[in-house]
Amino acid sequence: MDDSRPAILIQEDAAQWRGPRGYVENVAAGITLAATASKAAGRIYNLAEPQSFSELEWAQQIARVAEWTGSVLTMSVDLIPAHLKLPYNSAQHWTMSSARIREELGYAEPVPIETALARTIEWERANPPGEIDPGQFDYAAEDAALERLRVSERIALSGA
Repeated sequence: MDDSRPAILIQEDAAQWRGPRGYVENVAAGITLAATASKAAGRIYNLAEPQSFSELEWAQQIARVAEWTGSVLTMSVDLIPAHLKLPYNSAQHWTMSSARIREELGYAEPVPIETALARTIEWERANPPGEIDPGQFDYAAEDAALERLRVSERIALSGA
């Protein structure tokens, strides 16, 4: 996004995968609540945002908060560039419920998701990684894949 790319490509079969996430301040508040509430003794709680966004939705949320105007696109495994191919099976979601801590201890995220995303983006921009693995990026391959996608969409739309 900060490289002003026109699109972020996500492998189609992984785009709908869902897993738990939690902003660090929210998770810390939940841990503190569970550690200090007497009725939490002997109980086990999951901490995660109440909604598990798919990978596609998560990228779209980040893009919106980052004010990035590109597109987040899904691409079939046969079209996506090699450096973006995911080696895992995304057929099973890793979702969890945090209903118990919410119901028993009254937990709610003190930091709303919009603020959490904005703070995370700000922190990431202020603290770029010291070293970047060039193998993670192949913008020429991504541009070629985007062109193949555009061509295949034009063919499909024209009925050819």
